[in-house]
This record gives sequence, structure tokens and C-alpha cells, in this order.
Amino acid sequence: MARSQAWRLAAEFGQAEFALERGLGRGEPCRLSETQETPQTILQRKGREPIAALTAYDFAMARLLKDAEVPLLLVGDSLGMVVLGYPDTTHVTLEEMEHHVRAVARAKPRGLVVADLPFETYETPAQAVESARRLVAAGAEAVKAEGGRAILPQLEAIHADGIPFLGHLGMLPQHVLDAGGYRIKGRNGAQREALLADAEALSQAGAFGIVLELVTPTVAAEITRLIDIPTIGIGSGEICDGQILVTTDLLGTSPDFIPKHAQPVELIRERMIGIIRGWRENLTEPINE
Repeated sequence: MARSQAWRLAAEFGQAEFALERGLGRGEPCRLSETQETPQTILQRKGREPIAALTAYDFAMARLLKDAEVPLLLVGDSLGMVVLGYPDTTHVTLEEMEHHVRAVARAKPRGLVVADLPFETYETPAQAVESARRLVAAGAEAVKAEGGRAILPQLEAIHADGIPFLGHLGMLPQHVLDAGGYRIKGRNGAQREALLADAEALSQAGAFGIVLELVTPTVAAEITRLIDIPTIGIGSGEICDGQILVTTDLLGTSPDFIPKHAQPVELIRERMIGIIRGWRENLTEPINE
């Protein structure tokens, strides 16, 4: 079945019904796609197989993640800091996202290519649909937006347009300036209740999964148990249906700060610097005639 046909089927019957229609009861081995990932194969991993997700911003990294059999590739607006040198994600434009989505899509990865809707490109339902369409035209197979009930009309419009979407709750990087920095969410009763309500709303709106960023592990685990779609954690403990990292954090190639939740096995940047320095120092001196 072509991906576009799968998306239309999911939109018609709903993601949960899609899994049931395929005869996938809880606890059964998951019959995942052997060729290409879709929103449905990601959804079907709930309770069956951990979801590994990593960021990709260019062709070369997308090829590496393809060879590593990563099932979900996020063209994240984190590229603003990692690639473009911005102080935060709020500076990333839709045009920049399109450029990087095209590069990743050219690698033809097996993993599902999800693209972030950048800051202030989904303020209204109409704008959200237009922005999502542009990212899909560039090669994305789903989009991600930050927020819950506050952006529900936008997400419902995207879903009604037949475009799969991934939710994002907890710490919202596009709101980092309003939040006064990166803050862990779910530490008090009000935040817990809001997160649970937002997660339930996203599930009902048709999301095929939710990224939980910097949510207290107990609340992240509670959300994971509450909803029927996968949770993908980042800095939110181990009791999620999957984990996502910025790939340069995992590899230890990020130039400055690497968050505690990444814990790279090796700072590959140090090895890279050594290779480059060794090459430079061993250059043959020019011959003077």
C-alpha cells in the first residue's frame, strides 16, 4: 500500500481503528513494514517495540540513519542552533525548514520523515495547513507542532487535510523565551493535570504519537499509560514508548552544550578535531625552487 493511501485510510478510520483493522491486538507481535515506515507502523509499536527517533538535517546524516535502521527521522527546528548558529529555535523560518527537509528526503530513508512546523507558522488553522502542505511538498511525511489544547483547531485542520501529525508536550522550545529558559514540566499538580488533558486531546485529535520533552518521569509514565498512541521521550525518563535525541548530542559532536539526558558514549568531536589537526600538521611543506 502506498503511503498516501495509508494516510487517507488512517484519516478515514482513525489511527487506533487502523491498527485494530489490521488485527493488531495489544501484546501481539507487531507486523511492521519491511520496506518503509509510515505513521501507522510507528503507531503500531505502542506496547510492542521501542521507538528510536533521531534528528536529521542533511543528506549525509539521513543516509547514516537509514543504514542504522532508525524508524523515525525528525527534521527538527533544533537545526537553528545545531546548523545555523541561532540562539534558539524561534529564528528558524519555514523556508529554511523546507531546504533541510528536501536534503533529508533525497536520502530516501526507510524511516518516517517528520518535520517541525517552525515558530509562528501555525497561528491559525488555515496557516497551519498551508505550512504543513509546504513541508510535505518538500518531502516530509508528517509534521510536528508544539502544544496541546491551545493549538487544537490547527491540529484538527492539519489532520482533516490528510497530513499526519506528531504532538509535542512538556517543555516547548519555541516558547523558551516566554518560559524563561528550559524548565522541567509536571512538577506540580496543575502542570500534571494540564499535561494529561493535553495528551488526551492530542490523541483524540488524531496524533500518531507525542514527544514528551523534559516532563517529570512519573508524569511521563502516567501519560504513556493513559493514551493509546506512543509517547517519545526526551529528558523525560525511561517509561515512554520511545526516545528521541538530537543526533549531534548522541554522537558528542555538538559544539558547545550537551544535555545530561544525551550521555554520549564518546565525544566524537574530540576524535574529529584530532583527525583534522593531524592532517593539518602533516601537510607537506611547499618546495622552494
